[in-house]
Amino acid sequence: MNELIKLNKKIIKCNKCSRLVNFRKKISKEKRKQYIHETYWGKPVPGFGDPFAKILLIGLAPAAHGGTRTGRVFTGDKSAKFLYNCLYKSKLSNQPISENRYDNLKLFNTYITLALKCVPPGDKPTSNELSNCSNYFSNEIKYLNNIKIIVALGKIAFDTCCKFYKKNHKLNKNYKFIHGKKYQLPDNKYLIGCYHPSPRNVNTKIINTKKMVRLFKNVKNFT
Repeated sequence: MNELIKLNKKIIKCNKCSRLVNFRKKISKEKRKQYIHETYWGKPVPGFGDPFAKILLIGLAPAAHGGTRTGRVFTGDKSAKFLYNCLYKSKLSNQPISENRYDNLKLFNTYITLALKCVPPGDKPTSNELSNCSNYFSNEIKYLNNIKIIVALGKIAFDTCCKFYKKNHKLNKNYKFIHGKKYQLPDNKYLIGCYHPSPRNVNTKIINTKKMVRLFKNVKNFT
């Protein structure tokens, strides 16, 4: 647990990628009109949740006016609103909302992190930026030593996770992103794909509350 705390402090201080540093500073300075009077977090966004969790959720990167503003992963935007409502209905969180770092949110048996700790322009990170962040993910996997299953939120997070395992754990299979399909990883963990809780996916009914809660409950029962 202490090692995870140290890692998160290191993540927050990271300035490895100049493009991402400049972009997060730009967002924090310009702000969105509805948040004009708020002070943006404006730094890399570390993981959050139960340090003894068996379930690890991984997204791609913090939202410009969500995590980059609030300083907590999946907090303060529409994706967060949908995701945490589903986690709450699955009894994996103590409340259905995630608005800011001080809202008393707690996760049960669940930890949430990101493949990329900073928001990238156009939500499109470079391979070098993902590579720079991969060591953080590697250490998260190391220090979260109770993890049994990784839930990748979206195809990009799923593919990024597969690339990480190919590079670091000699994964020699090509896994395809399919919502709800579970794959075994070389370190005996499992990887499962889940449609991203983005407003676009929700509005087009690619994902809905019932479908996501069903997946989370299946994951919970598996652990």
